[in-house]
Amino acid sequence: MKVCVIGTGYVGLVTGTCLAETGNQVTCVDIDAEKVARMKAGEIPIYEPGLDVLFERNIRQGRLTFTTDLSQGIKEAEVLFLALPTPPGEDGSADLSYVLAVAEDLGPLLENYTIIIDKSTVPVGTADLVHKTIGQTAKVPFDVVSNPEFLREGFAVDDFMKPDRIVIGTSSERAKQLLSELYAPYLRQGNPIFFMDERSAEMTKYAANAFLATKISFMNEVAQLCERVGANVDQVRLGIGADDRIGKRFLFPGLGFGGSCFPKDVLALVHIAAQTNYSFEILKAVLKVNQNQRQFFADKVLAHFNGNLQGKTLGVWGLSFKPDTDDIREAPALYLVDCFLQAGARLKVYDPEAMEHVKALYGERLHFADSSYEAAEGADALIVATEWSVFRSPDFGRLKSVMGQALIFDGRNIYDHKKMEALGFSYHSIGRS
Repeated sequence: MKVCVIGTGYVGLVTGTCLAETGNQVTCVDIDAEKVARMKAGEIPIYEPGLDVLFERNIRQGRLTFTTDLSQGIKEAEVLFLALPTPPGEDGSADLSYVLAVAEDLGPLLENYTIIIDKSTVPVGTADLVHKTIGQTAKVPFDVVSNPEFLREGFAVDDFMKPDRIVIGTSSERAKQLLSELYAPYLRQGNPIFFMDERSAEMTKYAANAFLATKISFMNEVAQLCERVGANVDQVRLGIGADDRIGKRFLFPGLGFGGSCFPKDVLALVHIAAQTNYSFEILKAVLKVNQNQRQFFADKVLAHFNGNLQGKTLGVWGLSFKPDTDDIREAPALYLVDCFLQAGARLKVYDPEAMEHVKALYGERLHFADSSYEAAEGADALIVATEWSVFRSPDFGRLKSVMGQALIFDGRNIYDHKKMEALGFSYHSIGRS
């Protein structure tokens, strides 16, 4: 099938590459000429485990191509994916300007029946709005479909190739048939494809992310209470996660959620509700708890040093919002970095993939270490901010020997607190008495 993906951000590039991997002819369109040139040369612009292999193979075999020319990209395409950014506005609403600008351009360029798919996370009613916009200038029949993505950064290739479900919002039988064919190779294990109306599909995406964010904030509240009553959140997590009505996932306490999806999607859903004169109180609390959790952890560090970090050196392990990605959007680690810089600390930081992005933001205000041990060298305390696998089993003897003080603040609970104390570290984590 001939497919065009408009937008080569995280969602667009994963979508285009994985569709090419099953034999489709995919053209990716982006307005960034420099980025397109790099991709044509085989340079992948994002870090996502496993994506580079598929990316290089499909370029080499001619199934995956790139262009800045929208008319060339959509030529003869049966399916167009809109994978465009929808950043939050000042009021929390999703900014649809990129989506609608492309929709305006598409109308006069369509030559045959085409399915236009909203892959971006968009407010309820966007499919109708995109259809209306394209319909003002289109001369051929078309359908606009809502097909939200459920990709986890760090696992996106597996999530696309072996999805637990596919959600498609459309009332068009023609679109249903064509998209059933497109997605058939990814559903061989019997996982479901759900057809529903467009608005329900749009709401499904927001509701899914908001519920997962709620679980995270709930466990962070439980963790804070565990510290106050002398309970251990690790044991509580196991005890409640064994209940299949609750499940084991998203029950790990830490520094709160970040990234490109949860913060903006929860905020957008609160805004959508407000537009209908409904106050979504649970989600307002989720956002407040998430913000408070970062400050709660920062306050732990500050309290240990009596609120004064002047002349202190802190090592920071992890800068991305989660492991296995270079994405630093809404990263809790950067909230801590800002807080500690403001308190006068000197920061030595290390992340396996996100360093270049952080350098662009902070420049010489931070010392960027070449290794995790260099980041800890001479540190008065080590902050674990992102749970990269490489941080889970360090040489603790070496670590202790290079640090100025054997003091660790673990924002991800990746170490056993009894073991750390036995090794001679002063160890502080979350939700453990």
